Amino acid sequence: MRALLLSLFCLLSCPAWAVECEDIRHLDKSFTVCRVDVTTENLRLFHSNAVGEVYGHFSRLEEDHGPLAFATNAGMYHDDRSPVGLYVEDGEQVMRLITSDGPGNFGLLPNGVLCLNEQDAQVIESLIFEATAPACRDATQSGPMLVIDGALHPRFLPDGTSRFIRNGVGALDGGSTAVFAISNEPVTFFEFGTLFRDILKTPNALYFDGNVSRLHAPQLDRSDPGFALGPMIAVVN
Repeated sequence: MRALLLSLFCLLSCPAWAVECEDIRHLDKSFTVCRVDVTTENLRLFHSNAVGEVYGHFSRLEEDHGPLAFATNAGMYHDDRSPVGLYVEDGEQVMRLITSDGPGNFGLLPNGVLCLNEQDAQVIESLIFEATAPACRDATQSGPMLVIDGALHPRFLPDGTSRFIRNGVGALDGGSTAVFAISNEPVTFFEFGTLFRDILKTPNALYFDGNVSRLHAPQLDRSDPGFALGPMIAVVN
């Protein structure tokens, strides 16, 4: 109820944000896509408040930062909700970069990093990130990569059978636009990856998570409930 009231307050009194969300279909599956103009919007990563308490929920994030124009989960996390891979928030590194393969989707190499700066968002494959060491105000590592230089991740097969609610991110226009997508029904990696490659046309795209994926989009009167998250990404006023 509180999240709904905050969203209504935002619709009535907040300035217009350059965040556009819409529902689309791809391969007969439903997805929601949100585009954020990084050059004008305050797109940031969030994990814990000033006393170290993990936010976990969109409503708790709004308590500290006011109504959100957009938010979603932003990377995998351990049972204590700490980030699995590289995590940088407001210039402070909380967790280091991990480049080794391993179990689970995170270790399905290549994986990658979302790197945010004041007017720029880039999705960078992890080994390239390690080699080039770009400066990032905020960064979150996740995996696998969905699209790498215009090509689908080599492990994604058309006949895959693993289906989950999935979300991820790509970048367009040289990094000035961040493009987020979440499936509204269980989909395979192939279905999700081809959404970014063929429909959203992002040259690089990164998988955030599956099953736990959630979206806060006041433009669509949507704020998904659920158990507590780890890292989140949001547009704040």
